[in-house]
Amino acid sequence: MDIAIPVFGGLGLFLYGMSMMGDGLQKTAGDKLRKLIEVLTNNRLMGVLIGAVVTMIIQSSSATTVMVVGFVNAGLMTLPQATGVILGANVGTTVTAQLIAFNITKSAPLFVGLGVMVWLTSKKQKIKDIAEVFIGIGILFIGMGMMSSGLKPLAQIPAFTQILAGLNNPIIGIIVGVIMTTVIQSSSASIGLLQAVAAEGLVSMSMAFPVLLGANIGTTTTALISSFGANRMAKRAAAIHCVFNVFGSIIFMILFRSSIVDVIARISPGDVMRQIANAHTFYNFVIVLLFLPFTKYLVMAAEKLVTGKDEIDVKEAIYLDSRIL
Repeated sequence: MDIAIPVFGGLGLFLYGMSMMGDGLQKTAGDKLRKLIEVLTNNRLMGVLIGAVVTMIIQSSSATTVMVVGFVNAGLMTLPQATGVILGANVGTTVTAQLIAFNITKSAPLFVGLGVMVWLTSKKQKIKDIAEVFIGIGILFIGMGMMSSGLKPLAQIPAFTQILAGLNNPIIGIIVGVIMTTVIQSSSASIGLLQAVAAEGLVSMSMAFPVLLGANIGTTTTALISSFGANRMAKRAAAIHCVFNVFGSIIFMILFRSSIVDVIARISPGDVMRQIANAHTFYNFVIVLLFLPFTKYLVMAAEKLVTGKDEIDVKEAIYLDSRIL
């Protein structure tokens, strides 16, 4: 219990802090976030850019993809447009891992204290929204600190170190990443937990990389669940997210795993938390560049997986969709 309670509580604070930070950023952005979606064009690069920016603001690639599924379901976005946004969401979600790698846990209470002070004393809503961002960052790092302190005793338990040794098998690592992210419903939180474990010296970069790839696959389950009950086009949008991440992970695991681990280790030696963040960013950025010229084939693959034509029942409300909310 001395280990479980701090880890469980720390994870809760981490998720709450990430949510508060995202909420504050959304409120600060205001109508600008909606306008980003409105100016979406058939330009694939614009779609990727918008997907990345929106995900940076709301701090969740899953939320961005669910929103895209809602837009496609309502007929407000085409499947090729949705593909660009989905690719960009994968890049935008890496910002959280980079933020965590700064490891400002000791300064976290200061962020919360100053943020709360500004929030209580300010009369301007815009200032309160910005204060929420800083409060969220502080709570996020307090949660990280709790997780790290809770995980520290595990290094002395032989049974746990033997379990972690299983991560040397890349297949097991991917499965762990998929399950962990499916349960938590946030790849950012899964990678944050992985970084907390790495901070205590319990995993190496070579062990963490397959888990990281698995987390990218696991994050697709949120959009897949969201597509239940939606029309076929929305299901295809969710399928594109899944196909992209699954094939991207397979390509990197087979072709680039060893070389990436070596390059990342040289870029940021001795700091596994930063190595995980850099690997997460590098993987998602490169895989988007690789798949971007072939978006039409992603659409074709989704059409093969989800067959048939959409039929709209005019008796039903077709533009009222909880996913858009």
